[in-house]
Amino acid sequence: MNSRQHQTLLLLLLVCGGGAIEIISTGIAVGMAAALTGFLASYPNIFYYFHECCRAEWISFNKTANLVVNAFEPFTTTIAVGVTAALGRTIYNYFHESCDPKWVQLNATGLQADLESQLFGQHIASRIILKAVTGFMNNNNPKKPLVLSLHGWTGTGKNFVSQLIADNIYKKGMDSSFVHIFTSELHFPHASQIETYKTQLQHWIRGNVTNCAHSMFIFDEMDKMHPGLIDSIKPFVDYYEKLDGVSYRKAIFIFLSNAGGESITHTTLDFWKTGKDREELALKDVEMSLSLAVFNNKNSGLWHTSLIDKNLVDFFVPFLPLEYRHVVQCAMAEMEARGLPPNPNLANQVASELTYFPKSDRVFSVKGCKTIESKLDYYL
Repeated sequence: MNSRQHQTLLLLLLVCGGGAIEIISTGIAVGMAAALTGFLASYPNIFYYFHECCRAEWISFNKTANLVVNAFEPFTTTIAVGVTAALGRTIYNYFHESCDPKWVQLNATGLQADLESQLFGQHIASRIILKAVTGFMNNNNPKKPLVLSLHGWTGTGKNFVSQLIADNIYKKGMDSSFVHIFTSELHFPHASQIETYKTQLQHWIRGNVTNCAHSMFIFDEMDKMHPGLIDSIKPFVDYYEKLDGVSYRKAIFIFLSNAGGESITHTTLDFWKTGKDREELALKDVEMSLSLAVFNNKNSGLWHTSLIDKNLVDFFVPFLPLEYRHVVQCAMAEMEARGLPPNPNLANQVASELTYFPKSDRVFSVKGCKTIESKLDYYL
């Protein structure tokens, strides 16, 4: 076997190795790339066999009406193209984010651990999120996309939970090209252009789900969205197998809103006044009043929306107002994340500035954990 045949055989073995690329080391991947480079070096004119250029192979006078093509040395051009394309695609997918299990796969254990250790005072939300996301991602044939509507005052953890979900589904987390965030005041600022926004939103969702079935769409500031706009996505979250050849059943839609925060606070206060423990509060105690409050809020993007009217929102997730002790926990967690030694005195000082009445364990926080980072920066 001559040297060129040996290189050809090596290249074929590398390509035909199936899914081995998924578990090999970067060093071997680099070796594969080197093999490809050596192969191409052995055939310096390979490019000109397949791409038109100003060479005799492409431009010459045909005297006999029979085109003479130089044979591509020891195997056909078809095999050469297939081998090169397959190897290039395999290496590309190994290093570049794609919609396959290497890049998109639920880490249920990680999500549970993050919710338990990083989300404070939200026992209802934690349970719903874990159960809903895990059940949906483990279902290979869901009947519709997962639609979650997260409600509560600023700083209670809605955006943070969205981040935890993304971090435990996508390898690149919130930086994944399959996670898409819409902010009402940024992306849909003008009421006069609502019809244009509807069309753009539909095109954006259709294009991205076509690219990756497991796409995630997060709509922030739903309470500031123009009523009627969100109805444009109804076909995508409904029980359709396919729309124009595209299935949306594996996508996730998350709505974040302050709307309903007052209803949640009143329910929590009433529960507290009866002498019951906060952790005894269940979804059934909050969900009905919350969904009605959101549906009838004229200043909310979900006002009289068909998504609620047609029961297309899978869960209304309440985020309870945080108590003093929860804000202290947030401060302590932020110190740990920064690699700082625990400082209970500083945590209490920060929490006291974010509650109505300092040092009262049963008093609700004004801003929750939203400004913890800036407060710690100030004192440190």
